[in-house]
Amino acid sequence: MGIRGRFHHQLGTFSLDVDFQASGHGVTALFGPSGSGKTSLLRCIAGLEHAPGGYLQVNGEFWQNDAQALFLPPHRRTLGYVSQEASLFPHLSVHDNLRYGLRRIPPKQRRIPFDQAVELLGVAPLLNNGTTRLSGGERQRVAIARALLTNPCLLLMDEPLAALDARSKAEILPYLERLHEELTIPMFYVSHDLEEVVRIADDMLYLEAGRLRAAGPLADLLLRLDLPLSRGHGAVAVLHTVVSGHDDTYFLTRLEFSGGHLHVSRQPYPVGRRVRVHIHARDVSITLRQSSDTSILNILPTRILEMAEVEEGQTVLKLSIDGLGPAAALLARITRKSSVGLGLRVGMQVYAQIKSIALLD
Repeated sequence: MGIRGRFHHQLGTFSLDVDFQASGHGVTALFGPSGSGKTSLLRCIAGLEHAPGGYLQVNGEFWQNDAQALFLPPHRRTLGYVSQEASLFPHLSVHDNLRYGLRRIPPKQRRIPFDQAVELLGVAPLLNNGTTRLSGGERQRVAIARALLTNPCLLLMDEPLAALDARSKAEILPYLERLHEELTIPMFYVSHDLEEVVRIADDMLYLEAGRLRAAGPLADLLLRLDLPLSRGHGAVAVLHTVVSGHDDTYFLTRLEFSGGHLHVSRQPYPVGRRVRVHIHARDVSITLRQSSDTSILNILPTRILEMAEVEEGQTVLKLSIDGLGPAAALLARITRKSSVGLGLRVGMQVYAQIKSIALLD
């Protein structure tokens, strides 16, 4: 099973030429610079664009196979689509907007009950409201709940947070994380914001100029020094950890992962809870010896796997933790002067001092 597609489509002067495979579960991010073809690919998947000669198979079912003259129009594809604009019906209440999503689905075929969609997106207090009175974040939560109620086999999101301010984004992201955690519906998520992608995605299709440059697990692509993901100031690594204990004297939580452990400020999670953390390259410094006279709590033995000059005066290091190779790795962004001064080279053992850790529960 899984999702497989191939599209070659000319849109004016822009050419989309993508052959991809994606998981049949979890969140796959479509990511790349502006004009790379993210939305065009999503529209081909939705059937809003017909790429002649293409095909699309979703968990064993063909939605397009032009070799056999098969092309399902959007209304015959079991998908939910959420765009930047919520596109709610202004003459209907929130309740009736959500009920509209159920109209085409016989009760026995509904995989997500009305009450579950309402609860997952936290829209119960809004049900009797008119849609014109909702905030941007509330409108998008209602739009996502309505998309879920169409009984989709695939959920498509085209930059659903792009039109929201920082406060509204912070409000809605936990709901997206919850969908990821509690539902098995695969999701394709378009975004130009790497922080969003890091919070919710499992895999990534990285696009440039209408071509698929890289595909695979998100954590792997973030660490590739041949991709722009690792070269910007937002470069980040993801580690999968488990809560192993709490220190109530110093208000700390201990997180275990393959190759070591981390201490973070006290968290309200039970022991055994799985937690994703992300560590920015800019928050990792390098030392040749493990320091004891430092305020930094998280110091990990690592080995330099790769090095790259990313811009004038800046070097990025890919570091394996405790000799585990790329299975558990970090990025460090340091000045070239520091790299030369420390005599850093590939294969060298160094210590990574982690100044800040963000938790993605």
